[in-house]
Amino acid sequence: MTESEKQQLINDLNQFHGTEHYYRYLGIILTDGVKFLCESAKCWWYADIIASMQFENKVKKEPFQVFKLNVNPDQTARVTIEDGNDNIIFYQDIQYTDFPLDKFVVWCIDKIALLPSEY
Repeated sequence: MTESEKQQLINDLNQFHGTEHYYRYLGIILTDGVKFLCESAKCWWYADIIASMQFENKVKKEPFQVFKLNVNPDQTARVTIEDGNDNIIFYQDIQYTDFPLDKFVVWCIDKIALLPSEY
């Protein structure tokens, strides 16, 4: 993805405020913004991680979860799951990703995955 395409993706994602539709996905609900992210950045694996972490005891007991994706220059990545108070409760390393942005955050509140701007 070119730099201008990355900037366009960021601009498009910044347009999401609230949601009009909800989409069932592997036991969680995705908002319009998260669905757009997964389709545009071809990162359904990010939603897969959010959904699968709902079965991890440390994560599922937290009603407010912050999924922070940080991509390294070598295209490895780490998804850190926090409790909303900057306390890390779990993380998952990704061996390879072509995710176009250096970092991204998705919230999951009571099994609804949303962009922070959609809150």
